[in-house]
Amino acid sequence: MSKKQKLIKRLQSRPNDFTFDEATTLLSMLGFSIRASGKTSGSRIAFSNKEGDLIRLHKPHPRNELKKYQIDDVITTLKDLELI
Repeated sequence: MSKKQKLIKRLQSRPNDFTFDEATTLLSMLGFSIRASGKTSGSRIAFSNKEGDLIRLHKPHPRNELKKYQIDDVITTLKDLELI
């Protein structure tokens, strides 16, 4: 099983400890990159792909784990885009 497949499986299991770094890695493997938002964007991060699809997340702090609603949003968006 590839790293990408393992991350997808882990994401879909909705773990309590899925990190922002893991999400960034998975989205990168699926063709997304961080979209520059300027200095005032704060913790809001937008990921886009070449088709113009967007996934927006607030970078969690002080911990690195995504909240349940963020995991659900990422899963829903990736399913809608037929990437998982």
